[in-house]
Amino acid sequence: MRRFKKFVTLLSITFLLLATGCKLAQPVVQHAAVTAPNAFQDETDSIGIASLKWRSLFTDPKLSALIDTALRNNLDLKIAAQRIEMARSGVQFAQGALFPNVGAEISGGGRKFGDYTMDGVGNYDTNFSENLNSDRKLPAPFLPDYFVGLRSSWEIDIWGKLKARKKAAYNRLLATDKARHAIITGLIAQVASEYYRLVALDNELAIIRKNIVLQESAVETIKIQKEGGRANELAVRQFLAQLINTRGLEVETQQKIIAVENGLNMLLGRFPQTISRINLTEQTFPQHISAGIPANMLKRRPDVRQAQLELQAFYSEQQSAQLAFLPSLNITALLGFNSFKSNLLFSPASIAYGAAAGLAAPLINRKALKANQKRAEAESQAALYNYNKTILTGFQEVSTSLKRLENTRKILGLKANEVEVLQQGVSISKDLFLTGYASYLEVILAQRNVLDAELTLTEVTRNQFLALIELYRALGGGWEQDL
Repeated sequence: MRRFKKFVTLLSITFLLLATGCKLAQPVVQHAAVTAPNAFQDETDSIGIASLKWRSLFTDPKLSALIDTALRNNLDLKIAAQRIEMARSGVQFAQGALFPNVGAEISGGGRKFGDYTMDGVGNYDTNFSENLNSDRKLPAPFLPDYFVGLRSSWEIDIWGKLKARKKAAYNRLLATDKARHAIITGLIAQVASEYYRLVALDNELAIIRKNIVLQESAVETIKIQKEGGRANELAVRQFLAQLINTRGLEVETQQKIIAVENGLNMLLGRFPQTISRINLTEQTFPQHISAGIPANMLKRRPDVRQAQLELQAFYSEQQSAQLAFLPSLNITALLGFNSFKSNLLFSPASIAYGAAAGLAAPLINRKALKANQKRAEAESQAALYNYNKTILTGFQEVSTSLKRLENTRKILGLKANEVEVLQQGVSISKDLFLTGYASYLEVILAQRNVLDAELTLTEVTRNQFLALIELYRALGGGWEQDL
């Protein structure tokens, strides 16, 4: 009767654990992410520039060579590759937990039992047995213990806890690979941006030097005017001061060129050296630019995919933390030689083996498991918010870049007209000054205005290329290139 009651009690506990396990093994409910709109604002074309290979978008051969060098030598990209290897090791570690752990063991030890203990009395009394030969006599008073063999332990993944950890590690591996893709996209965009900044500075330097020549001619002219009594020393000083100021701009621009070249070389993973480039006036700009369908952008943009995979990884960890409350089935086994005499250790009679299985579940102190579950839930929720934020950020960047391209194109046309008008004004002011119909201040102002307008036109042209590059990066272009 007592045995039957024990059996019923054990059966009830097992049924309760299994019922609880089925409930805890249910998938964790996860909140939905934000829904993407069907199209970008003012964007209807379905073919986006992000589908282009970067070589097709950046046709400048000098720029293509720089991007190739950066993709081979950039240190951030090399670091990202090592992070992938670390994540791959995490997957192998999680996968190894699904299989038995078998280890070879060589151990030795001993113990002296108290004379007034069950082991002490039992060992003493055993030696008087007539059934024992000399080899089986127990050493006294110190009892050695030697073992050579294999020990194994294995947690059977009955609830899928270990598989959830493996899935989390695998998603992290994929997320790390997407992080590398994001670095590739950002690196291509950064190299291209610095390149166009460099060629724009070259153009600015050419404009400044052209204006220096014009201003030097104006200084000589005003000196001749002074000698003829048609101008004074103040006019000479004003023209000379303008020339000195422009020469200062020349030196400042040269320093900017050096700084941009050094920064670009840093991206290429090499020491400072001269960057070969093509003039800004020879650069081509795409006639038609489209962002494409937002859903396609979500599939292409690496940081969105990375955030999604990290969200899935935290979800799997949350599931694993929940399943940690369930009983775990562990199997242990050993096979080897065991003896209390070293000279008999490898005797056939010393072969020992054993196996045991146990089902254990936390019952009383489960604070650590609850804390781990709360942490996993918070991380999963934070990952969801980060995923939503990444989507919103992507749409904001694309929308801003599209508008920037549109407005820059308009500004470029207006600035080109302004430069043309001001260049005509410089010629007219010089003729009027020579005939006495304009003052030297008007000539100085005209020269200064045309210099500022030409530099602004160069800046707007550069910003147009930068806006194109930023749109390409925001759409996740460039990373498809095989490296």
